[in-house]
Amino acid sequence: MSRSANARTRENERLTREQRAERGKALRATVPRASHAEFEPGPARPDPLAQLESEDTARVPELLPIRYGRMVVSPFTYFRGAALPMASDLARTVDTGLTVQCCGDAHLSNFGLFGSPERRLVFDIDDFDETLPGPWEWDVKRLATSMEIAARNNDFPAPKRHKVVLATVAAYRRAMREFAGLTTLEVWYAHADVSMLRKRALGGARRKLGKAVAKAQTRNHLGSLSRFAGVRDGEPRIIADPPLIVPVDDLVEQGTDPGEVTLQMRRLLRAYRTSLEPERRVLLDQYRFVDLARKVVGVGSVGTRTWMLLMLGDDARDPLFLQAKEAEPSVLEAFTKPSEFDNAGRRVVVGQRLMQTVGDVFLGWVRVQAGMDGRSRDFYVRQLQDWKGSAAVETMVPPGMRAYGELCGWTLARAHARTGDRIAIAAYLGSGDAFDNAVSEFAAAYADQNERDYAALVEAIRNGRITAERRK
Repeated sequence: MSRSANARTRENERLTREQRAERGKALRATVPRASHAEFEPGPARPDPLAQLESEDTARVPELLPIRYGRMVVSPFTYFRGAALPMASDLARTVDTGLTVQCCGDAHLSNFGLFGSPERRLVFDIDDFDETLPGPWEWDVKRLATSMEIAARNNDFPAPKRHKVVLATVAAYRRAMREFAGLTTLEVWYAHADVSMLRKRALGGARRKLGKAVAKAQTRNHLGSLSRFAGVRDGEPRIIADPPLIVPVDDLVEQGTDPGEVTLQMRRLLRAYRTSLEPERRVLLDQYRFVDLARKVVGVGSVGTRTWMLLMLGDDARDPLFLQAKEAEPSVLEAFTKPSEFDNAGRRVVVGQRLMQTVGDVFLGWVRVQAGMDGRSRDFYVRQLQDWKGSAAVETMVPPGMRAYGELCGWTLARAHARTGDRIAIAAYLGSGDAFDNAVSEFAAAYADQNERDYAALVEAIRNGRITAERRK
């Protein structure tokens, strides 16, 4: 557990459960729950496009048009890539001062299915690039706003959008009150697996869940091998799909030496190995490095250095695909405190381990020189695909999105309950819907702002300020 999480735990130990509950209730007077509805951008609001462009300076220049091409598809895809502008806006809103390990980018597409080490499918948050201790309200508001924007993207009428957002926030509130009544270990062990999802799903949703589970279970390393690799000189090699997948031998960046990059990746693997537990090093040592490619991932992450590493165990039927993704400072750091970790990759890994019930056995971090500019960069490493599955947000109907929002709300509450004062937060939230309604109002107001920001991006592309290239 991180030092900040330990500090919060020690603080809680000094108070009884009753005192922690009273602390939460008392906060209603200083931070009324209705005040969470407020969003007033004002004339001093920083230019969101300038904030996005500030992130570009450390990224691969040739990939930036793809980033903006993905963001400009819709207001929803813009929102996915605009974590920094929203963090800036959230920093100007009220909060209770109760701190948790935040996801930092808790929109609905950053939740999904993945395989546990015990080979069970679980549902959890699955993106931690921005994780950092911070106000719990920030994650809730980003999740709620993402539900509002996704519902608009699917042309839901306003009353149905309102119900989706309310259900999401209410699920968070009810779950936090449930976790407040549990023991610490019961909270730590709580998780959502497929059996729980099946109990919650009804009718058509249950059929869709069955298809999602079946599809996720095909997304394994053998599936990745057939999708991403071919055979050259009798051994698997990653197939080029430029500019989204560029094998190291095909890299044409000015000054890039494929042999040097390969050497750097071998150093990365050796250094990354030390971040694993001893038994997992034994597992990693049973694989040998075979091939490497640069891969474009995500929406907001496009332009960060991300590598796909192909490794083999006994033979070609025993592949392991690892992903080494560049880690940068969290977008929250400018508005809270800098991370206690000097390695951004370690920040991501520790945050993920704090928030997830189960995790990737290959999850680790490293700092290496990764580029011909001589600059050291931080990375975190994980499996590329391990029974991973995500919801088809664009095809959801109102009942399905509402159920999905409830699941995301429960999952976020469980993650926050692991590292924050769940009893104080639950007491602050209460049993009524005052907080739910306030956040729903905030989500609608921020979705309006998101549409204005999206329109500004469209105009910036049209007038040549920003270059965009459409790529899937």
